[in-house]
Amino acid sequence: MAKDKQDKHDKQDKQETDAGEPAAAQPPAKLKTSAYEQELRRLHIELVKLQQWVQATGAKICIVFEGRDGAGKGGTIKAITERVSPRVFRVVALPAPTEREKSQMYLQRYVPHLPAAGEIVIFDRSWYNRAGVERVMGFCSEDEARTFLHGVPLVEEAIVRSGVKLIKYWLEVSEEEQTRRLQDRINDGRKVWKLSPMDLKSYSRWFDYSRARDDMFKATDTEFAPWFVAHTDDKRRGRLNIISDLLSRIPYKQVKRDKVELPKRQKAGGYREPDYPYRHIAERF
Repeated sequence: MAKDKQDKHDKQDKQETDAGEPAAAQPPAKLKTSAYEQELRRLHIELVKLQQWVQATGAKICIVFEGRDGAGKGGTIKAITERVSPRVFRVVALPAPTEREKSQMYLQRYVPHLPAAGEIVIFDRSWYNRAGVERVMGFCSEDEARTFLHGVPLVEEAIVRSGVKLIKYWLEVSEEEQTRRLQDRINDGRKVWKLSPMDLKSYSRWFDYSRARDDMFKATDTEFAPWFVAHTDDKRRGRLNIISDLLSRIPYKQVKRDKVELPKRQKAGGYREPDYPYRHIAERF
């Protein structure tokens, strides 16, 4: 018994750092596929309930996704939308602005995409391009970036006052995991389309993006439109955490549905399959 106690103390001592403090907690193990799919299925059912509630009540919800390159924004948005209607959950991913759009007030091109009653709009990157990639990569001047940071809280307050529920997520990934994911895009033929020349240019500017992020949070993390940060080194846990958080921030309720029964099929009434030389595809599997 005494030896067991000593072994326990030795194990605890081994976990202490040189400074005498407990060793840093290890991250949780990667989520197993079965556990992930089971929880995602449950959350998908809740997202359908949310969709029906939005349609029934005319709610207007706007979700903004921003974050580091390779942080998993696209995968998270896909996880949210893969079991719901694209007519209700509308994803907005605007291309580079045209010459005409460059001459407009900066936020002008985003405003028409805000949700109407009964819609959930998800921005896969948003007006915050100006605070991030445009500022870091020199696509706008420093004065333009500062003007944006000063003015955007006023615009967001107006959006919220109009009845839109505005939810903003920042996805954060470590330097090491970002490197691994971008390298994977280079080596995996299924993912090469995800790698843009801008990704490569941005990769070397980690701390420029950190400074831009810090300025953005300081200026735009408001009470009426706060930022919520999700750590996504584990993509599966990150997706589940974000969807769960999203559902918790909207006071939706399950809408009562009428009982549905399939009607009887009509009788053939003399119909017969024609003897037609259909061009069938090859059954390779």
